[in-house]
Amino acid sequence: MADVIAEVPGGVELRVKVVPGASRDRIAGLLGDALKVQVASAPERGKANASVMALIARALGLSARDVSIVRGRTSPQKVLMIRGGSKAAVAMALGLNYGVDESA
Repeated sequence: MADVIAEVPGGVELRVKVVPGASRDRIAGLLGDALKVQVASAPERGKANASVMALIARALGLSARDVSIVRGRTSPQKVLMIRGGSKAAVAMALGLNYGVDESA
């Protein structure tokens, strides 16, 4: 099973499971090996993807341009690239301790 958050050159990758058409945009927590993200936008013409990137950027206090989809643009399972972040900082901002050594 892969990590939800993985450090890569230039930032971190975040695995997400997107649920479009929800009542509101929110980060719902861990679901297996991904972060479950619910967005109100429909999965048409990139609306849900844009909502996911904006939601994650807001949660991390980043600009929307610092978050992009690197895999899964048309799938509910996506991998986001968060430029300039660290695994620990992203995990803390998202309220996760998954895969992060808290003793450090």
